[in-house]
Amino acid sequence: MVYEFETFDDALKNRISFRRVKFEKDAELLHKWMNEEHVIPFWKLDGPREIYYKHLEKALSDSHQTLYIGCINDKPMSYWEAYWVKGDVVENAYPSAPFDQGIHLLIGEKEDLGKGYSLPLLKAMVRHQFQEPDTEKVIAEPDIRNKKMIHVFEKCGFRAIQPIELPDKTALLMFCTRGEFHRRWSYLDKERAKAHL
Repeated sequence: MVYEFETFDDALKNRISFRRVKFEKDAELLHKWMNEEHVIPFWKLDGPREIYYKHLEKALSDSHQTLYIGCINDKPMSYWEAYWVKGDVVENAYPSAPFDQGIHLLIGEKEDLGKGYSLPLLKAMVRHQFQEPDTEKVIAEPDIRNKKMIHVFEKCGFRAIQPIELPDKTALLMFCTRGEFHRRWSYLDKERAKAHL
């Protein structure tokens, strides 16, 4: 399996990895996840397979975003959209910089809810996004009703900026700066390095 990014999470004691979505491999699984009751209210992509497949094909052809399957120990269990703010509907919601990135995510499997996976996965994806040296900010715009996800973003290092109106939802605009992310998490990387000396 070719992964775009992988890391070992000491808190989970598991390996987290992300691979790019492939239509032939992932369309059926993603359609199933979009029809899960915990996903429907926030993604609104439930419905017939044929309609979702058209949506997925269009999303995969959009050069301003990259779609990922998030895995724990090689088990697919989450879906991610990492995107450039420039060219996105959120671009004019704040004074965006050319290399700002954004993130959307969902935990697909019901059995994986409530197990503390969201924060380690989000932390790994944001770390991956900050590997782009010119990116100084990663943004999120969760549905303002999604209190659990907003809390996870805050724990990762995002701070709430303001509610914004997007075509499909009222969202809470949130920012995570490179400086805040590294202040919050770099000590863990140092501890991990010491442990492997």
